[in-house]
Order: sequence, then structure tokens, then C-alpha cells
Amino acid sequence: MAIHQRNDWYDLTRATNWTPSYVTEDELFPDEMSGSMGIPMESWEVYDEPYKTTFPEYVKVQREKDAGAYSVKAALERAKIIEKSDPGWVTILKQHYGAIALGEYAAVTGEARMSRFSKAPGNRNMAMFGMLDETRHGQIQLYFPHEYCKTDRQFDWAWKAYHQNDWASIAAKHFFDDIITGRDAISVAIMLTFGFETGFTNMQFLGLAADAADAGDYTFANLISSIQTDESRHAQQGGPALEILIANGKKEEAQLKVDMAVWRAWRLFAILTGPALDYYTPLEHRGHSFKEFMHEWIVGQFERSLIDLGLDKPWYWDTFMEELDSTHHGYHLGVWYWRPTIWWNPAAGVTPQERDWLEEKYPGWNARWGQCWDVITENLIADKEELTLPETLPLVCNMNQLPICGIPGEEHWDMKVYTVEKDGRLFHFSNEVDQWVFEQDPQRYEQHMSIVDRFLNGDVEPMNLQGALEYMGMEGVAELGRDAHDYAWIEKVKDNMKKAS
Repeated sequence: MAIHQRNDWYDLTRATNWTPSYVTEDELFPDEMSGSMGIPMESWEVYDEPYKTTFPEYVKVQREKDAGAYSVKAALERAKIIEKSDPGWVTILKQHYGAIALGEYAAVTGEARMSRFSKAPGNRNMAMFGMLDETRHGQIQLYFPHEYCKTDRQFDWAWKAYHQNDWASIAAKHFFDDIITGRDAISVAIMLTFGFETGFTNMQFLGLAADAADAGDYTFANLISSIQTDESRHAQQGGPALEILIANGKKEEAQLKVDMAVWRAWRLFAILTGPALDYYTPLEHRGHSFKEFMHEWIVGQFERSLIDLGLDKPWYWDTFMEELDSTHHGYHLGVWYWRPTIWWNPAAGVTPQERDWLEEKYPGWNARWGQCWDVITENLIADKEELTLPETLPLVCNMNQLPICGIPGEEHWDMKVYTVEKDGRLFHFSNEVDQWVFEQDPQRYEQHMSIVDRFLNGDVEPMNLQGALEYMGMEGVAELGRDAHDYAWIEKVKDNMKKAS
């Protein structure tokens, strides 16, 4: 039997729109689930996905990817990569698995919403494959760290993180609930696949795979590469949706969704990827700084994507560019100081050599962040570790759920909290952009309680750090975060002081 070329039949077979006979179109695709904004069905039929695949092709390729990833894992199981790697790299693995693995399962919900409620048949077709992608990503990123749990309890947070009230878990869940589980189909296409995946994670996974290879962790490098090739395909769902919105007079609405998603993604990206690149990665493996990575891989390509679609850069773009110099440094300092409250072991990353590198990449770093680390270093040298540990919780932003940070230094101190009062309750924000996101739809966010709100509300008992740790799900000393190198970097500081004297 002759086999027709895919191009001869693909468009016909995925054009699955029909005229319903026993329900109305609005009942079949309610706007609160479809997000079609009143655009008629025929306008959505021009949706043209750039990546086209069929089920037989998909299964064949995915089978090969899985075979490759699991085979590499099996072949390298005796390499003892966890035992032999720098603790900073192991920290990146723990942080990644806890923050991402179950987030992939949340993405299944978003893909399912598009596959059922999007009026664009091409979107529905792609989303079906996206559901399979995200299911695979969740499963494989739970399976790979599972073997490490027997020797390191922190790896159990790959599964545990999203089932706990740890402040970092709350921040991740708040973000993913906002752009995935609580949005209509077209909003998911724009905010998840365009704003987050195209804008951030697709490029990050490329860089992460390269860093893993440089660190000698070929198992993780192969895993992330396998996932990234899926992401590069289903991340393309947002672009065609945006084109249809703009062509039908909905540019303002499209721009709003992009602006909100990009800012929210940036804040989470800053606390996860920023410290990983500039502090956790061993100095000899740092090919570029976080700021350089953002400019080369994220900023440039995202600007081009916006221009190609006919959208504008977000109104806060200048603020975003300024934050590339500072935000992740504040987050890193805060995460390290509040290390008992997280499931990974943050590397300080401030040996004399590392500080020289930070000063080179971020001129003025020593005058700003360095002076804070000077105090920490002095206390550790004096065997006063207790002075480097928290006694209570920091002020948290009611939008991004992360600590509110400023830039230290006599010439740079700019600490400011943006506050809004609504129905007798005060909401605190990191800056005017987080406040702006909140004010676009206050009813969506105002009932949520940050970790500090819960503390002050009496949900945490006893009302001290130990009570907070128990509330966050930290079970025993083995799960509490600590300095990744057990303060070995202090010896390098002492050696440098001896040389200087």
C-alpha cells in the first residue's frame, strides 16, 4: 500500500473543529476555560504550529530519547558522581529536582486545558503531545534522583518539595498555580509556553546541560538535553496564539499576559539560576556569569521573539535590566543565611578567588555585597557560627513569595517596601512591578497567605524558628540546609590573610 507523505494529509487530520449540534459553541468552549476573548472559531483555525509531528513519529523519537537517557544512567551508576563531584554541583542537582520535578506534573494540567478547551485545533493537537512530554519529564526527574535518597535525605525533596510548606516551595507553587493551573487555555499558551518556557527554561536547559558536562556529570547532562528537546517543541504553542490575538485586535490583552508572566518567571529564575551560576558552580567551571548568560541566552532572543510577533518590550524592561546586576546576589545572601530552611546546601562562593571573579563580573560587588560577607566571614573565623544563622523569618513579598531584598552599601542602599492596604490587610511587595502584577487582578491573589502571614496568623507553632522548620516539613537535621562545603572556604580566607600579613 502506498504511503502518502505527511505534508499531504497532516493539516487535514489535525483540523478537528466541527459545528456542534446539541450544545452551543460557548458551552463547548466556555470563555473562562478557552480564553478566546470573543474571537470566532474560524479565526483560530489559522493557528499554525511551527513544530509538526504525528503520533507514530512522536512515539519513535521519545522511545529513543528514553532509551538513551536511561542507558547512560545505567552505564554510569558506578561512577559515584555524587560522591566525587564538588558539593556545589550536588547542590544544584538538589535545588533543580526539588523546584522542577513536580512542576512538570503541574504543567500536564496546563497542557490538558489547552488540549480540551483551546479553539485552535493546532493548539489542541500540540498540547496532547505536550501532556505526554510533561508527564515524561516529571517521571524521569523523580526516577533519577531516587537512587540518591538512601545516602542523602535532601534528594527526597524532589518529590517532597511541593507537598510541604517550605517558603521556597510556596514561591514555586504560587508561580506555577498562577500561570498554569489557574488559567484558561490561551493564557497557559502565552504565560507558560511563551513567557516561561520560550523566555527562560528552554535556554536555561541548554546551558545547564553544558555545565553538567563540564562538571563531569554526563548522566544529568544527557537527562536535561533529552528534556530540552521536548521543551523546544511544545514551547512553540504560545507564538501562534499571540499572532491570532494581535491579528484580531487583542494586542493589549496579549501584551498584559506576556508582561505578567515574564516578570513572575524572572523573579523565580533569579533565585534558582542566579546563585547556581555565580556561587554554586565551582570557579573552574564557570564559563560565564549569570548576567552574561541572561544577556546572551535570554534577553537577546526574547527581544527578537517579541519584535517578530509585533509586541513591545515589557514596560518595566529597564528595571529588569538593572536587576540583572543585583537581585540574585541579594537572594543568594538570604538563602545562605536562612540555609536551615531549605532542602539544599548553598555554597557560599566567596573565597578570595571567587570574590575577585565576582568583582570582575559585577564591578562594585565588594563595596556592596562583599561587606556583608566580611561580617559573616569574621564571625566564622571567630567560631561564632550562631551569629550566621537566622532567629526568625524575613519580610516576604506577597506576589513572588520571596524575601524582599535591597542593595547594601553606603552609596547604594535602596531598601524600599511597596505596601498596599486592601480590606484592612497590608500587602508588601519587592518593587513597583510586583505591586503592578498584584493590582491587575487582586481577587486572584489577595486570599493567599505568605509564609510570614501564616507565622503572624498563628498557623506556625511554636512561633519561633524551630516551629517554622517543623511547619515547613523539615524532618531532622539530615534535611536542613547547611553550608555546602562545611565552611572549608574559610581556610582559604585564612591562608589569604596570612599571605597578606
